[in-house]
Amino acid sequence: MSGREHGHDPLPPHGAQVLVQPVPTHELPSDELEVVPGFERENLQGWIPQLASEADIRAVIEKAFDYRGDVTITRKNGDEITGYLFDRRIGPTLESSVVRLILANSTERPTIPYSEIVALAFTGRDTAAGKSYETWVKKYWEKRAKGEKNISIEPEALE
Repeated sequence: MSGREHGHDPLPPHGAQVLVQPVPTHELPSDELEVVPGFERENLQGWIPQLASEADIRAVIEKAFDYRGDVTITRKNGDEITGYLFDRRIGPTLESSVVRLILANSTERPTIPYSEIVALAFTGRDTAAGKSYETWVKKYWEKRAKGEKNISIEPEALE
């Protein structure tokens, strides 16, 4: 171990990086260990964004990729395809970038170039809406406050 690790050399040499040491978990109250802040999810269900530019198309496809429900894509030829957007491959141009969908009633996995997309709608139910970690923790603490033992919180049914 170096002198600095033993606390004998508090200042690192000029230009050296200093790593921040984490607070040992035994020094934190148990409530702070069990609850971490989450983040707010956008409610995209039912949204039909305008795709006016290449930047718009790329941004909306990123949101669709993170969305946990079906989307409906309208192609330049007028065809509409509805499914879960499970993959997107980003290239330098719209022609070289593609999305892949899982269709509800088929085993097909169609690949659609970004350049063929004229509209995208968030048509399916977002299966993750309202199911945050904070909600799970709240239910846990409610059960614990009632004195329940062997607490197991089961996921809600999708339909």
